[in-house]
Amino acid sequence: MYFTILMDLLLLSKYLLAILLIVAGILHFVKPQFYLKIMPSYLPAHHTLVILSGIVEIIGGLLLLFKTTQSMGAYLTIALLVAVFPANIEMSRKYYVRKKKGFWVTILRLPLQILLLWWAFQYIK
Repeated sequence: MYFTILMDLLLLSKYLLAILLIVAGILHFVKPQFYLKIMPSYLPAHHTLVILSGIVEIIGGLLLLFKTTQSMGAYLTIALLVAVFPANIEMSRKYYVRKKKGFWVTILRLPLQILLLWWAFQYIK
């Protein structure tokens, strides 16, 4: 009984992660300014990278939805989370330098990346 409940929760969790990724990916197209503001200055082609990361996020979420492609989706999501981590650090840095409200929220967001990595890792078979 407990195993069945655990499996149901894991399946529900997979769909939740997939939906979060797809929605976040869509936001790259709807609100690109938010993502452009946090791009590290040393990276080229900011707008292109924002669009590409949105596409990868959507594809990762879609791949997670199907059992046959969920591992690929998990690996893609993990790679994306690692790739965008510098942008999250840059966002914290910019909030600190500009003394903007919400700095501590950006700091707390950094360990959230570790949780998201762990969450995606659960779907590698």
